[in-house]
Amino acid sequence: MNEKFSLKDGSELIALARKSIRYTSASGKKLSEKTGKKRLLEKRGCFVTLNTFPDRELRGCIGFPYPILPVWSAIIEGAVQAAFNDPRFPKLQASELDKVVLEISILTLPEEITGGKSGIAEDIIVGKDGLIVKKGGHSGLLLPQVASEYSWSPETFLDECCRKASIIPGSWRQAGCSVFKFQAQIFSEKEPDGEVEEH
Repeated sequence: MNEKFSLKDGSELIALARKSIRYTSASGKKLSEKTGKKRLLEKRGCFVTLNTFPDRELRGCIGFPYPILPVWSAIIEGAVQAAFNDPRFPKLQASELDKVVLEISILTLPEEITGGKSGIAEDIIVGKDGLIVKKGGHSGLLLPQVASEYSWSPETFLDECCRKASIIPGSWRQAGCSVFKFQAQIFSEKEPDGEVEEH
């Protein structure tokens, strides 16, 4: 298990995500700011989520499931991609930035759930675990907070992750389908550009 990030770290990363979006919106370029904090240069999977405020409807979510980038770089990249390149949504307009709240999820390394298909659902804790489902070149990921928001059972969570992967719900019970779980530290703004809290 990775060492946890502090609320101060989370607040700094949220501010970085917002600054990245604002900079790219204004200039069309990616922010090139650096950090000297070793903690924020650790490679971790990260996601940046944008939700409308105050109704908290999803407005964009992009990230990296695996630790391929330092957290600092992953947040810069994820924030810009979530705001401007999530294929499910139109590009965020500059006028919208003050109407969205930012959330970041810092992931543990995904681990495959093994031990037989019948026990997969029993190995998932809703609200704690996020999921990745892979089958035949298809892959889908859902963050831990998604299952909590919809009050899904582990089985429904698995089925919805299959849908995210564009495969048939229930595929997680079949041979050739791999299921991975991970945990996340989640930080979010209470209001646009406001105080940050950890979930």
